[in-house]
Amino acid sequence: MNATLVRNPIALGIAALLALILATSSFVIVPETEQAVILRFEQPVYTVNVWKPDQPFGRTGAGLLAKFPFIDKVVWVDKRVLDVDLENQQVLSTDQLRLEVDAFARFRIINPLKAVVSTGSTSATEDRIAEQLRPLLGSALRNELGKRPFAALLSPERGQVMDNIQNGLQKLASQYGVQIVDVRIKHADLPSGSPLDSALNRMRTARQQQAATIRAQGQKSAQIIRAEADANASRIYAESFNKDADFYDFYRAMQSYRQTFAADGSTPQSETSIILSPNNEYLKQFTGRPR
Repeated sequence: MNATLVRNPIALGIAALLALILATSSFVIVPETEQAVILRFEQPVYTVNVWKPDQPFGRTGAGLLAKFPFIDKVVWVDKRVLDVDLENQQVLSTDQLRLEVDAFARFRIINPLKAVVSTGSTSATEDRIAEQLRPLLGSALRNELGKRPFAALLSPERGQVMDNIQNGLQKLASQYGVQIVDVRIKHADLPSGSPLDSALNRMRTARQQQAATIRAQGQKSAQIIRAEADANASRIYAESFNKDADFYDFYRAMQSYRQTFAADGSTPQSETSIILSPNNEYLKQFTGRPR
């Protein structure tokens, strides 16, 4: 028979082709970046190279895989971190502001068997899971942001908001054999038009009221400080003058003379003449103080 094959090159070629087809149907190479789910008569049997945390490279189960030819089917599931985007999601905050939110989530398929069974997909499983996660991410966003004011996204509280959204999404995504790695809000904007103008006007009015309150408190504090200072000054003057009443009379008379006679040149010269008797009480300081 071998001699017949040698003499018949066509038969030899056909035999080699059948052997090659049988070999390619019996063996497959599992790369490091892929997880394999083996289906036998369209029913999942086992998995290969499943992701595990802190697994060293080269010891993951990747490599040559033997399977039953024409019976077993391999479904590939990406082992790397994937992402799903959510754009223009409408969210209503607690302060009644309608927000347009763009967000994304990063995920990893850690149970490829559950992922294939839950999506019912034997190809492009990652795309099917991303489609399933997109509305779940929107639901988690609305649930969390609906509990908070818009200002929470502009404060350090934003980190806690992200953690809560991630935890809420994880509870929903576990049914697909998915681990949520991270959730982030790219931006949250007020819609353009009258709602935005109304929100800006409310914010402007609130800031103006706050500024007026701060100014009123400042003026009140200034008046209190000024009144306390004037009271302290009056007390100090009174204590000083009470120590020598005669000196106080002399000091007050000198101040009066300065204003009346413009002795310091602070007032312009006047044509008015003042005629007083030498014994006038007003001029008593010129007669000398009694000893």
